[in-house]
Amino acid sequence: MADLSQIVKAYDVRGVVPDQWDEPLAELFGAAFARVTGADAIVTGYDMRPSSPGLSRAFARGAAALGVDVTEIGLCSTDELYFASGALGLPGAMFTASHNPAQYNGIKMCRAGAAPVGQDTGLSDIRALVERWTETGAPEPAATPGTIAERDVLGDYAKHLRGLVDLSGIRPLKVVVDAGNGMGGHTVPTVFDGLPIELDAMYFELDGTFPNHEANPLDPKNLIDLQARVREVGADLGLAFDGDADRCFVIDENGDPVSPSAITALVAARELAKHPGGTVIHNLITSWSVPEVVAEHGGKAVRTRVGHSFIKEEMARTGAIFGGEHSAHYYFRDFWNADTGMLAAMHVLAALGGQDEPLSRLVAQYDRYAASGEINSTVDDQAGRAAAVKAAYADRDDVRLDELDGLTVTAADWWFNLRASNTEPLLRLNVEARDPETVARLRDEVLALVRA
Repeated sequence: MADLSQIVKAYDVRGVVPDQWDEPLAELFGAAFARVTGADAIVTGYDMRPSSPGLSRAFARGAAALGVDVTEIGLCSTDELYFASGALGLPGAMFTASHNPAQYNGIKMCRAGAAPVGQDTGLSDIRALVERWTETGAPEPAATPGTIAERDVLGDYAKHLRGLVDLSGIRPLKVVVDAGNGMGGHTVPTVFDGLPIELDAMYFELDGTFPNHEANPLDPKNLIDLQARVREVGADLGLAFDGDADRCFVIDENGDPVSPSAITALVAARELAKHPGGTVIHNLITSWSVPEVVAEHGGKAVRTRVGHSFIKEEMARTGAIFGGEHSAHYYFRDFWNADTGMLAAMHVLAALGGQDEPLSRLVAQYDRYAASGEINSTVDDQAGRAAAVKAAYADRDDVRLDELDGLTVTAADWWFNLRASNTEPLLRLNVEARDPETVARLRDEVLALVRA
């Protein structure tokens, strides 16, 4: 039997093809998805990885065998799949391994309206069915199988986004986009078509073997080409999308990365201008600047755990207008509470193109603190090392501790968070303070305890 514990993650399925999973297993996932959602129709899409079309069609066969009609939108970004799920009112499945290396593939699943499917919202039930069926055989097919039909929604997706952020009146901008041979190369030309944007396209050829660099802009080495190109051509900004183009990282006119927290604050201010008094979600790794900007613009900031499913659940629970994470995931109420890097990028373009200052000056008002970035430490005993850090700060009168997600220690002028990875023997440290010297001191202090 396939070891599903290795491929079923917190809110998706992800593993090496075909070593960990293959088309027969994808077919069982399709049947299980149909059974758990109870839907009579679903929508599927896939990225540019060589294994994606076959896995996606196998999933469709599994669902159709149980009488479910399947709409295949084919090559798409993950947020384009979320658009289809929302616009068509159907549960959806996106075949992608996002930013992971070429040998990986996976599935991101959602209920109708792009509602999340995580461990507590259906994924554990899907896993249980697949495990049972790998032992007993596929479920009995329906008397009347479902249909499988193709549909192109790229134009409708672009039209929807452009209806949310009007870029027609911005000043002309020179924009370098690094698609990393991922799905940004598919969506960006259609979304930007006809706008006052001079597009300099890097690595737009769809190639799931990633011949230029990994499609993971969270790793600084994958931004080097984009940074150099922005400086070389004198662009107003650069945009870097990950493999499935649901995340977008921003580079200013100097070639310097813009903090995702600053982007979260900028977009929050714009969304609050449209929806006064609205709620904005931010995870506990984002900068202090985010709740500050939200409050300054009359909104309510809600702090939550890190992770796609937690953010989506809080968006739904609170009726939030927007949510942002330190990892450059951005969620919008006007996009079915789903994350879309493209819409966040359009907000940045609108803000930049609506005034004359360069991007570095525009975002300076939202980038108020020094930060370490995420630092990973490989440890044998995650719980033991985290407990040692907690003990070192527990009796101090000048700090407060909370364990919403890992351990967060907060003082008047700084904070740090230490979280265990769910999938690797790692502890992840993030530090923020009012000045770089305090960040460095605190970083070294905590790492000495973690790595003792």
